[in-house]
Amino acid sequence: MTEFWDSITSAQPDPSLRLVIGTGVVALVLIGFRPLWRMTRHVVTIAHEGAHGLIAALVGRKLSGIRLHSDTSGVTVSRGHPTGPGMIAVLLAGYPGPALFGLAAAFVLSRGYAVAMLWGLLVALLILLLQIRNLYGLWSVVVFGALVFGISWWGSPSVQSAFAYLLTWFLLLAAPRAVLELQHSRRYGQGRSSDADQLRRLTGVPALMWVGVFGLVTLGCLALGVVWSGVLPG
Repeated sequence: MTEFWDSITSAQPDPSLRLVIGTGVVALVLIGFRPLWRMTRHVVTIAHEGAHGLIAALVGRKLSGIRLHSDTSGVTVSRGHPTGPGMIAVLLAGYPGPALFGLAAAFVLSRGYAVAMLWGLLVALLILLLQIRNLYGLWSVVVFGALVFGISWWGSPSVQSAFAYLLTWFLLLAAPRAVLELQHSRRYGQGRSSDADQLRRLTGVPALMWVGVFGLVTLGCLALGVVWSGVLPG
């Protein structure tokens, strides 16, 4: 247990630039190749709905449960006032959520704590698991958590570092694509119950403006994450 705790609290050696860039390229493949994206997008949904749930709890709403579906959609249900700043904050959290989680991971990695980042993710997944209310969502979180646990427990330091960077790049790069998909679905008459459209009904601000906010936040997180990764000088 002492060795285990030391592995979490001790900084690991800085990874090579080749590893950092290589994991970013792999993340791009996972996002850009459509057959892979259909599977890996579930990770984005987990982060998206997790962000809704986290903010709902922080603003004092009662979280009723989270559902994750096989088509990579999801829904987070919370009880409280249907309008007002709290509800707006919950709706705002979803699309920027994966990028903000990725940025937080990039910050932790920039300090050398790859193992701590993975175990922190495991704790977050365990908390999320308690709120899942359907079988497919349960299966999705358990499978993803098992993967993270396996690498955290049995992986070598180099494997742990590579996986942590891969996951970080994936969240940072996938978040802008999810925003593009949102606008694409809206353009063709779908997604009218999306976060952006619900924000329009609550605030009167056009949904396209909210999509733009989502896009700016996710791209800003990506830019800062690139700097923190050491690929570009900060």
